[in-house]
Amino acid sequence: MKYDVIIIGAGPGGIFAAYELMERRPSLRVAVFEAGHALDKRHCPIDGEKIKSCIGCKSCSIMSGFGGAGAFSDGKYNITNDFGGTLYEYIGKKHALALMHYVDEINLRYGGEGTKLYSTAGSRFKTVCIQNDLHLLDASVRHLGTDINYIVLENLYKHLKERVDFFFDTPVETIRVNDGGYTVLCKDASYECEKCIVSVGRIGSKWMEKVCAELAVPTKSNRVDIGVRVELPANVFAHLTDELYESKIVYRTEKYGDKVRTFCMNPKGAVVNENTNGIITVNGHSYEDPALQTENTNFALLVAKHFSEPFKDSNGYGESIARLSNMLGGGVIVQRFGDLIRGRRSTANRIEEAFVTPTLQATPGDLSLVLPKRILDGIIEMIYALDKVAPGTANEDTLLYGVEVKFYNMEVEVNDKLESRHKGLYIIGDGSGITHSLSHASASGVHVARDITG
Repeated sequence: MKYDVIIIGAGPGGIFAAYELMERRPSLRVAVFEAGHALDKRHCPIDGEKIKSCIGCKSCSIMSGFGGAGAFSDGKYNITNDFGGTLYEYIGKKHALALMHYVDEINLRYGGEGTKLYSTAGSRFKTVCIQNDLHLLDASVRHLGTDINYIVLENLYKHLKERVDFFFDTPVETIRVNDGGYTVLCKDASYECEKCIVSVGRIGSKWMEKVCAELAVPTKSNRVDIGVRVELPANVFAHLTDELYESKIVYRTEKYGDKVRTFCMNPKGAVVNENTNGIITVNGHSYEDPALQTENTNFALLVAKHFSEPFKDSNGYGESIARLSNMLGGGVIVQRFGDLIRGRRSTANRIEEAFVTPTLQATPGDLSLVLPKRILDGIIEMIYALDKVAPGTANEDTLLYGVEVKFYNMEVEVNDKLESRHKGLYIIGDGSGITHSLSHASASGVHVARDITG
């Protein structure tokens, strides 16, 4: 079959590319290929009762499928150039922000109306953070929540499915350049197109690396973020989350001068498993509906590691640490902060007796046997620093889940159109190594769709 445009990946980049193509030129023949399931078929089997931990599904419904890895995330759209990727370096800061605001308007139109837009502008906490050697980054944050985010995706799919051909559970094996376009090869069939948009997300990192090698598309090593997910009583951070919802706070450690940052804050949320290429890591969700909320808040503390020559496999480094956690804990390890600083492993009894009730069933253990000393020292320093602006963060019973790893794709060489060295082959979203967030990935999809439609 021949299409005008084929999109590989139905995450936010692919969805918003398809949306904008149809808005601007409805006559285009567009197909979207997705390795995972349709939205209504995405169900993680972990129920906390019969199935308590990851069973290694062939296609992880948390990470793959319509909506991408962000479908069951907290639904946070951070409208900022300060974090979430480097899209602005390619298309300009003003244009990048305009595209993020446009994405926000679409989300509101398709089910997100009534959700709150938070902002750090003029926040008194900026001063409080600086006084304690912490730095609060600027952002406007649209919080949809996991539940409303699902509704938005559902409505976008209903809007697109009559106009776009979706192929779910159809992994693309490779892409070939041919005269006048591209051939997309799947297991049982091949498809041709004039333009191809690749938007495979973080989970497609290994596939992206392989395709870039086959097509001689230059890449360079990206960073990997390694750390833990912190869970504590919601009222510890309530003064921050009530006003800002998500606070991106950065701290430079005294010992090594490394930057540690908060990431993906989920007020009254739950800690969840994530399966990335067979490796079990940890993440967090939260909901807009009060009936689904918990008494805890969770967030990640991450240390970014960049590597110099000759080492290039930053993701392999992160994977090796995550595999060690899986080896020792059979998946995710949980440890009380008090146990960590005393140099002892947490036990089931200590976790059970703690004042913080875990929202994820994880294996009590010792994170010092998993995380490199430099990273762990940075996390401990950051917890004590946060305790100054949110007293109670460094309490004995604060829970640390490990490991949390954010894998970033090799950064792919593209131009200001996000087009590779092959004309008409666009590489966008987190799969490009350029974006690291829902808002940036979505904006990149709109950007390339506008380039294609003129």
